[in-house]
This record gives sequence, structure tokens and C-alpha cells, in this order.
Amino acid sequence: MIHEVDEALRGLIGEAGLEASGVEVVFDAPTRDWAARRSAPTVCVFLYDIREDSTRRASGAGEVYDADGHLVARRGPARWFELTYLVTAWASRPQDEHRLLSQVLGTLIAVDALPGRLLTGTLAELGLTVGLDAGGTGLDAPAASDVWSALGGELKPSLGVRVRAPLAGITAAVAPPVTDGLVVRSAAAPTRPEEAPGGRRLRYAAVADPGPEGFSGERERRAAPARRRRGERQP
Repeated sequence: MIHEVDEALRGLIGEAGLEASGVEVVFDAPTRDWAARRSAPTVCVFLYDIREDSTRRASGAGEVYDADGHLVARRGPARWFELTYLVTAWASRPQDEHRLLSQVLGTLIAVDALPGRLLTGTLAELGLTVGLDAGGTGLDAPAASDVWSALGGELKPSLGVRVRAPLAGITAAVAPPVTDGLVVRSAAAPTRPEEAPGGRRLRYAAVADPGPEGFSGERERRAAPARRRRGERQP
């Protein structure tokens, strides 16, 4: 799921026209060594915090059907995670960096969710809204100054971006439908296996498929026995 969010962010930031002007969009950690090796104008989208949103945890399971409408699997509920990014611009002059950061900010605040056209993989399959919040982070997320200190670099203007994305639940395949009927035997237990009597298979005669109604079709039924009242002896 994380790499799918990365690609959606890359596509959204790319719509600002940065790549057309030769600006790279990368997801590297902006360490001091990385900054020294950088040679082209760059927008760095660094993921530094991942936390589950436990308030959105659900229970139960959903059903997965194939193209013919047959049940093929059951999937657990999606679990939601908050991905927090530190977005920075790198250029030869501070003015250019501010211009790049302004372009990114204008693009990200124009939407409150990642556009569906940019979602791939499980994010597209689930069909759920992937929320996007630019310009702020969660109250429990590390501060930008702490992130820069951990990276060993100097404090730099940055934009906090938080994405709320679902992680697909575990999918378990279901067994194919049963096509053979039950075999019922009613006899005293034999002393030897070869003495076991023959059985009767419960299925429609001369038909391999029980039909659209299955075994729930109409058939002759006996009247249900009368219920005994509590304390009444059986005759």
C-alpha cells in the first residue's frame, strides 16, 4: 500500500508541471550526504512516520466475486494508516526552492483526497477514499525539527503532508461449491468392513446438477411431529 501511495503522490505533484521543467521528484531521505550529491532541482517527498488509525478499525469480512458472479474468497476489513511525509525543495538558490515549494503546495491543497485516476493496485481495487492533508500533520507526529535532527541535516523550509490510506485485509480463498450429494446409511455396525451395506446418495436422479434451485427445491415433506409439553411423558 505504501508504494502505491508514493506513486499517487508522484503523479499528483507531477501535475504541477515540475517534471516538464526538469525538476526531479524523489522519495529519498534528505540527509547531509544526499544533499551533497544532488545536482539537479529536486522535490523530495520523505516518508518519516507511519501510524494506524485505530478509531477506524472494523470487524467482519467482505466477499470477493469473480467475473461470473461466483464467490471466490472472503477478505478481512481494511485497516487504516496515516502516512506522514516531509516535502522539501532543493535548488541552487533559496528563491528557486521557495518557488518549487509554492508550486507543490498549490497543487496539494487543491484536493482533499488522492484522485482516483492516480490510484493503482490494492488502493484502486478497494475503491475507498484516500484522504490527503497538506500543510499540517497529526498532533502525535514527530516535529519537523526532530526529523531534521535525526537526519543530521540543517533545518530547511518543509511542507507536512499526511495521507490516510487503507491496507487491504487478509484474503482467504473459499472452497468450490459441493456438487456431490450425501451418502446415508442406516444399519447396525458391521463386524467387518466388507459387510457394510450399500448407501443411497441424496441427489436428483439422472442429473449431474441439482438445478438453479439446488436442494432447496420443492419436494414432499412429512408433517412435523407434535411438540411435547414440559413434564409430559411420551406414550
